[in-house]
Amino acid sequence: MPEITYRLPQEIKLTSNYPQGAESAKLAERRAAAVPAGVASTAPFYAVDADGGVIVDADGNSVVDLGSGIAVTTVGASAPKVVEAVQEAVSHFTHTCFMVTPYEGYVAVAEKLNELTPGDFEKRSVLFNSGAEAVENAVKIARSATGRNAIVVFDHAYHGRTNLTMALTAKAAPYKQGFGPFASEVYRVPMSYPFRDGNRGGKEAAAEVISQIEKQIGADYIAAVLIEPIQGEGGFIVPADGFLPELVNWCREHGVVFIADEVQAGFCRTGKWFASEHEGIEPDLITTAKGIAGGMPLSAVTGRAELFDKVQAGGLGGTYGGNPVACAASLAAIETMEEWKLNDRATRIEEIVREKLEPLVDELDYVGELRGRGAMMALEFVSDSTSQNPHPTAAKDIAAYCLERGVLILTTGTYGNVVRLLPPLTISEELLGEALDIFVEGIRSVGQ
Repeated sequence: MPEITYRLPQEIKLTSNYPQGAESAKLAERRAAAVPAGVASTAPFYAVDADGGVIVDADGNSVVDLGSGIAVTTVGASAPKVVEAVQEAVSHFTHTCFMVTPYEGYVAVAEKLNELTPGDFEKRSVLFNSGAEAVENAVKIARSATGRNAIVVFDHAYHGRTNLTMALTAKAAPYKQGFGPFASEVYRVPMSYPFRDGNRGGKEAAAEVISQIEKQIGADYIAAVLIEPIQGEGGFIVPADGFLPELVNWCREHGVVFIADEVQAGFCRTGKWFASEHEGIEPDLITTAKGIAGGMPLSAVTGRAELFDKVQAGGLGGTYGGNPVACAASLAAIETMEEWKLNDRATRIEEIVREKLEPLVDELDYVGELRGRGAMMALEFVSDSTSQNPHPTAAKDIAAYCLERGVLILTTGTYGNVVRLLPPLTISEELLGEALDIFVEGIRSVGQ
């Protein structure tokens, strides 16, 4: 794999006043007076620079980033090609609105998405700003194309924070609590969760879901089945082999649109361009965001041309959708992924993570499962291996242990008992190894 030259030293460097020095403390005071408490942050420090696998804060601390801004900075937070592309784009124009005066960047991103996403059928792509916006518009397209209303979603799912996507999301707190009523015609069914359903086979799990769908909703009423090929906020749940293909086959038989939400898993994160490729499925529509543009706000819906053709002119769009600067960043980010072979790097990251963490599953009773693909890996913590009761305190304490020692990691999961690892794919193996060693120390500290 190509060597990467870093702009910042790739190291943990902590001052005596870490984790919140004087400058970060001043910013925290300003924040308290200006930003509502409903916007929460994991870290108490404030970033001023980032590169490769590190974030530097306002007081000069350098910490390892194992979150990538929730899977966004796949190519790093200041990848040279992305920086150059953004600077060049912004020097020409920041906005015209593609719906008013179109420009090549939007078209070029759509062409690239049509090329990279699974399936050799004719495709179209439409650009938006956020993952939730992409999901919401995928639902609109499916309903328009089928003339049906019902949307099938899954337990443990996360699809966004708008009114419709809150309805699609499974977890109540903190995402939905107090924000209803929600959009209607959303139906939830069980997810294949091998760790918690006795490692039941994918085909068996799919048969149960399909039976429930047919009995409780009816195939002729369903516009789309919407699923994350690897669930993100739900706990990095990888469904059993065969689960997704069975659902796709059923959708094909009944004229139901199959939507893959790849907002978190897409763009090399799992060792392939898209997580759907691991099981050889070809979604009718695929939603993307996060890693699509190196940190700039951009999202997309890509899929079968005949579905888009059913939507009336003016039915899709948005003032900022496909912003020209974000489009330039996206093309540069994708070029960086190709040039640096980031799919291979994601696969290598998984090898390193498994080597460090897999022994703990057998060794420690409260480490329930290591799962994931590529650089989208997670550990689920339980009170004990027999009961498998969720142990959210363990995840929280481990994250705090790591943060105190200069490693930023994120918790997740329906039960709050999962620690997820989402490092930038540009992180060095040496720095990743150092961070994982601290993570392992934190895991062991829970049992002491």
